[in-house]
Amino acid sequence: MSSAKNSTERLIKKYPNRRLYDTQTSSYITLTDVKQLVLDADAFTVVDAKTSEDLTRAILLQIILEEEANGAPMFSSAVLSQIIRYYGHAMQGMMGSYLEKNVQAFTDIQNKFTSSAAGAVEGKPFSPEMWTQFMNVQGPMMQGMMNSYIDQSKNLFVQMQEQMQNQSKALFSAFPFPPTTPTTPTDKK
Repeated sequence: MSSAKNSTERLIKKYPNRRLYDTQTSSYITLTDVKQLVLDADAFTVVDAKTSEDLTRAILLQIILEEEANGAPMFSSAVLSQIIRYYGHAMQGMMGSYLEKNVQAFTDIQNKFTSSAAGAVEGKPFSPEMWTQFMNVQGPMMQGMMNSYIDQSKNLFVQMQEQMQNQSKALFSAFPFPPTTPTTPTDKK
């Protein structure tokens, strides 16, 4: 199955001079061209021309960095700080999966809405301009729905964390650990 995927996936080589070469079109492309491939949902892989190391994530992160620097950023400094704090944390894998699933859920909702609304707009897909008009009118309702979803997700996460703590306590209560007493720091003068 991966060989079928690889045969349809566009290969882009990144050279030491930082230029990107599209092997499908046999031409050099820019980061803007790669962004367009993402927007067009074209499958591609970016590899180092010398080592064949997969650089796709690095290129995608570079595109995000440029998007965040230009125009209205999607991530606040507080959100970016929180994401950074999860690197190296025991919850890093879980947080990555959580973010991925939430973005996918949001995309699925958008796709479902677009497909059901397509008939109402003479069979034309929603353009970015139409989404802007829709969000101007329906934004507060959508924000309420998203806040509700986030609250439910937060509550589920807290419940899961409490269950894990209870299971850990039950598991380790069988071991004869001496009771611990909280210590207070002493000031040395």
